Amino acid sequence: MPIKAVLFDLDGTLLDRDTSLALFVHNQYNRLPQLHEIDKGEYMRSFIALDNHGYVWKDKVYQQLIEEFSIKGLSWEELLHDYVNRFKEHCVGYPNLMSMLNQLKISHIKIALVSNGFGQFQFDNFIALGIDHFFDEVLISEWEGIRKPDPAIFLRALSKLGVSPNEALFIGDHPENDIQASRNTGMRAIWKRSNPYAMPIEADAIIDDLGELIEHIHNF
Repeated sequence: MPIKAVLFDLDGTLLDRDTSLALFVHNQYNRLPQLHEIDKGEYMRSFIALDNHGYVWKDKVYQQLIEEFSIKGLSWEELLHDYVNRFKEHCVGYPNLMSMLNQLKISHIKIALVSNGFGQFQFDNFIALGIDHFFDEVLISEWEGIRKPDPAIFLRALSKLGVSPNEALFIGDHPENDIQASRNTGMRAIWKRSNPYAMPIEADAIIDDLGELIEHIHNF
């Protein structure tokens, strides 16, 4: 059956979060003189390791950094507030993001975002990529009250788009939360290859670049 809708994860799929995070941490370090007693490279390496690809919220990260480096004159709450309000300024999309979404729109394929995370924070990052005009629906777990891998969030997105699972395709980087969970609803799923994760054997296809997506859709 032809694909009528494509649903996307955000971090690690559309948003190059590793690059975005490194840009933010570099900028935050430069802006805050209280951090300059610490070696920048050590601070960045520790931050990125503690962040664990976004699976540790930054309240814990900043508390640990303050303890590890004996940071004076800054509270973890101040650092977290800075992160929440300024991370979006450093958001970078993956190559071919715009052209891929434009091709989907030209093909009259419906598009949705299904992301775990804090509602306004994730939405701000999504808006910062400049791609919101392509999307028919946006579902973020905090706002929906359900999160991946719960099948209910996928089914809610499909209902909003007015398509059945066998007419839809999900693109994500997490083997369980994205690939396995979406396929469990009856959708097809493409894995956007991601360094932290092992390849999900049940993926219908694998891409390294968003520009590869259109060809796969035509082949289904």
